[in-house]
Amino acid sequence: VQLQASGGGLVHAGGSLRLSCAASGRTFSGYTTGWLRQPPGKQREFVAAIRWSGGHTYYTDSAKGRFTISGDSAKNTVYLQMNSLKPEDTAVYYCAASRSVILSNIGAVGAYSTWGQGTQVTVSS
Repeated sequence: VQLQASGGGLVHAGGSLRLSCAASGRTFSGYTTGWLRQPPGKQREFVAAIRWSGGHTYYTDSAKGRFTISGDSAKNTVYLQMNSLKPEDTAVYYCAASRSVILSNIGAVGAYSTWGQGTQVTVSS
C-alpha cells in the first residue's frame, strides 16, 4: 500500500484542521493505520491509530478529547480531525500503516512499516 497525506497548513491556536491519508495499491482492510508527528527538533511520536477490523481507535494522552481519527472505507482514506489546536501541536504529521501491529505496540513508531510523506502543521500563538 502507498500512502498520501494531505491537509496540513497554518492555523491560529484554538483552530482546527483535518488531515487526510489516502491509500493506493490496496485497501486498508486488515491494516492498523496511524498518525504520527515529528515536532521541530524532536523525535517522531505517536498521535492516534485506528484498526480497520472493528474500528477501534487509540490516542496519545495529548490528543484525547481534541483529535479524532476515522476511516472511510469507500474512499480508502483515514482522517485526523484536529480541534483546539495548540502551538505545541506544530509538527510534520505522517500517516503510517502496518498489517502486523499488536495492541501493546500500537504507540510505537517502529511498529509501522509503511509511511506516507509528511504534511506540515503549524499552529501560531
